[in-house]
Amino acid sequence: MKKYLVFLLVAATLSVSGQKTKDEVAKSIDARSSDYSAIAQKIWEFAEVGFQETKSSALLQETLKKEGFTIQQGVADMPTAFVATYGSGKPVIGILGEFDALPGVSQDAVPEKKEVEGRPAGHACGHNLFGTASSAAAIGVKNWLAANKKEGTIRFYGTPAEEGGSGKVYMVRAGLFKDVDAVFHWHPGSGNGASPGTTLANKTGKFRFYGVAAHAAASPDRGRSALDAVEAMNDMVNMMREHVTQETRIHYVITRGGEAPNVVPAFAEVYYYVRHPKRDEVKSVWERIERAAQGAALGTDTKVEVEITGGVYDVLPNETLSKIMDANLRKVGGFTYSDSEKDFAMKIQKTFQGTPPALETTNQIGPFQLRFGTASTDVGDVSYVVPTAGMSAATFVPGTAGHSWQAVAAGGTSIGHKGMMIAAKTIALSVIDAFTNPAALVEAKKELQGKLGSGFIYEAMIGDRKPALDYRK
Repeated sequence: MKKYLVFLLVAATLSVSGQKTKDEVAKSIDARSSDYSAIAQKIWEFAEVGFQETKSSALLQETLKKEGFTIQQGVADMPTAFVATYGSGKPVIGILGEFDALPGVSQDAVPEKKEVEGRPAGHACGHNLFGTASSAAAIGVKNWLAANKKEGTIRFYGTPAEEGGSGKVYMVRAGLFKDVDAVFHWHPGSGNGASPGTTLANKTGKFRFYGVAAHAAASPDRGRSALDAVEAMNDMVNMMREHVTQETRIHYVITRGGEAPNVVPAFAEVYYYVRHPKRDEVKSVWERIERAAQGAALGTDTKVEVEITGGVYDVLPNETLSKIMDANLRKVGGFTYSDSEKDFAMKIQKTFQGTPPALETTNQIGPFQLRFGTASTDVGDVSYVVPTAGMSAATFVPGTAGHSWQAVAAGGTSIGHKGMMIAAKTIALSVIDAFTNPAALVEAKKELQGKLGSGFIYEAMIGDRKPALDYRK
């Protein structure tokens, strides 16, 4: 790890006196692009899944600590979660950083499908880039605060297990955002944009059925199949799809189905997600799914247990902060591919169905308009307690689907690193604007309160459960 942090020793000798303006901050971030790329690449190689991101979290913590940030480790009962703070007083501006990988998408940084031996997961959502760019932005803002002797606090939130583990929800529930005036974040994608956008609320959990093992041929009458219960539950849920609102999304995978065909399975498990733009509808559909599980257990003479593993709000967009971010993204601009990057990207695009967008879109900024997203993120919970704005950057080849091997491949190359630097600079400049424009922070808070209404009380969809630290095991 030391060789990836050598640049910090060099950086410590550099004066921050020249980083007093936004242009100078952007240039200072660019000057360290190769160093940040090395950090992102190392996290890409670690490819650690939710709540197991020990090395990834430690690398980002060490990076920020070397820069003068105070580190709180293991916050909200999550060993890989942390908060890095610099400065004091108001305003307090937060930056979110993720670093978990996805299981089942091992891939090398090449334009054809090729798994990496011994690496069962991959950064198919680009969180190696996410955490690194956010750290770079926080460091840039720190240097700006120091150069200008500004009062205020920059706070980096190292948030684990975004992919189904709801890491930020536990941080919100623990009150770690209660004094924050604004939060900025970003996400890797195949285009550049900072429009305000929504996402789907989401609830996740595992249904574990317990039956009785028996010889499947010699004494099947003595067995009670836990797998039969899973299949019966799934059949009922699939019939239920006809009778839910069109916006509802239900996904499941059977994670355990038995050990051998000639043994009646005594244990089986199915892992469910439910999504909808409105969290109340998610709760309603989830209750129906739980009743289907109970019915399946009753009908197969088995028992069922339910573990809620995650639950997130929809994102509540803040147009006031989004306008700030959009203006800075347009100031930073996009980027173009080198010849070798074009060759890589064209080979990737040949693996897509249909006609992909032009490679030149990486140098464009999307229009500013309300977006209705179909994914889910624990950023949603943050957005209900503090004004929040985010952006996307073109870290994937245009046309790439998220959670794909193509996303993993690009995220481990200079294509991903270039997009990462667009995000780092945009976030840094946006945070600086938030520090220097108190009226905007007041307006952003007013906008949030207007959307929430006077009677809103935040309650986590996960209830009072502790973090599901083993949900990926």
